Amino acid sequence: MSNPMHQATLAAKTHADHRSVIALSDTVSVGGESLLIVGGPCAVESLAQMEAVASRLATAPVQALRGGVYKPRTSPYSFQGMGQEGLEILASVRDRYGLPVITEVMAIAQIEAVAAHADVLQIGSRNMQNFDLLKAVGTVNKPVVLKRGLAATLEEFVMAAEYILSHGNPNVILCERGIRSFDSYTRNVLDLGTVVALKQLTHLPVLVDPSHAAGKRELVADLSRAAIACGADGLMVECHPQPEQSVSDARQALSLDEMVDLVNNLRAIATAVGRSIATVEPMPHLTLV
Repeated sequence: MSNPMHQATLAAKTHADHRSVIALSDTVSVGGESLLIVGGPCAVESLAQMEAVASRLATAPVQALRGGVYKPRTSPYSFQGMGQEGLEILASVRDRYGLPVITEVMAIAQIEAVAAHADVLQIGSRNMQNFDLLKAVGTVNKPVVLKRGLAATLEEFVMAAEYILSHGNPNVILCERGIRSFDSYTRNVLDLGTVVALKQLTHLPVLVDPSHAAGKRELVADLSRAAIACGADGLMVECHPQPEQSVSDARQALSLDEMVDLVNNLRAIATAVGRSIATVEPMPHLTLV
């Protein structure tokens, strides 16, 4: 494989200590010494659901919430997301609990609405090489989480990031979420070698999504620990108040208690590799339930 850094002038490190720290909000960032832990359901289903998630995870502490409102589904008959109503739910929960929210944008026409309600735009695996969409989010003044395509090489992944960077948006966060293989036991294969390589080659923060890689909740915790041990800047983990009742990806979602336990169990590994998990103070007016 050719060296992707021969073309990637904006993503490439200029020196060994070159790394970008990207702010998600006034109090939350990724890429520095503190790890970013993102949690939440695959899809926003209701205000009550997201209130339950935020109130439990705010004390874990999880630093940001995820939840899809526009859902790319293999079957056109599967739940496609709540759209605008879901965006309003995310904004409401963000304002109440003080946690930045991350949600996927699937089309150029959705960018304005998503950017008005969310703190971070996500480009999903299926859209990693949707070049017009990448160019469009490159003009937005919001951080972008770019997920690796399910069959993308490291070079293709970095070049996709370069599209966003080259159109003016320096705030790109890479996310390894597993690549497709011949083995059907796990949903995908989590490529931690690429996480190490990306940290060596680029200055961009790198998250790992163990949920989509594993496809099975009992594998998520160990993959999460491995990701932090190999140098990832944080995790994006699916969790749900009642995982078995999730409208999408139920099999891979952790319960909220399991998510809290995972964060607590990561502390020793974070310390061992010179990182930390920041605390998140509840908003003064907030009574957690």
